[in-house]
Amino acid sequence: MQTIQRESREYVGAEVTVTVQGQPYNPTGDVVAFAFAPIGGRPASWYEGGWDGSQPIPGTTAYRAQVLVGPSSGGPTLDPGRYAVYIRVTDAPEQPVIPVGQLTIT
Repeated sequence: MQTIQRESREYVGAEVTVTVQGQPYNPTGDVVAFAFAPIGGRPASWYEGGWDGSQPIPGTTAYRAQVLVGPSSGGPTLDPGRYAVYIRVTDAPEQPVIPVGQLTIT
C-alpha cells in the first residue's frame, strides 16, 4: 500500500504483466488508465496514465504503468482517505479492469 500526503504530487504505479498465447507481451503500445474508488466501491472516474519506459522491469516480464496524483497533476486530487486502485488497459478486443492495490491519502 502506498501513502501520499494530500499536498504532494506523486506517481502511483502498478506492475503489469501480459501474455499472449502463453508468451510475454509488451503492453506499452496500449492505453492505460487508473481509477481510485473508496474501499469496497467500484471504479467510476478514469485518469489516463502512461508507461515508465518501453522495457520490462529488470529481471521480470512486468512493465510499470503510472499516473500522477495530487494538486496540479493533471490526474486526480484525492481527499484524505483510503482508496482501492484499479488499472484499465485498452487493447483490441480486450479491455481488462484490474484491482492493483490500495492508496492512502493523509
